[in-house]
Amino acid sequence: MPNAPSEDPRPDPPRRVTMRRRGPILVDGPVEVELEDGTTVSSDRFRVALCTCRRSRRYPWCDTSHRDRA
Repeated sequence: MPNAPSEDPRPDPPRRVTMRRRGPILVDGPVEVELEDGTTVSSDRFRVALCTCRRSRRYPWCDTSHRDRA
């Protein structure tokens, strides 16, 4: 049908997640993160760093606080 909405047969590419020892988790963005309390935070950056040590003042985003005690 000429007026039917077109559907892209290609699926979205998978997100790349990079694990670092003693560092943040790097995720290719944009991303949406659901926190423990059910709230959602989002970032439209091309790559985000998620805090794994919970020392960040900007949690869940990493602010490199892990370097102070590494």
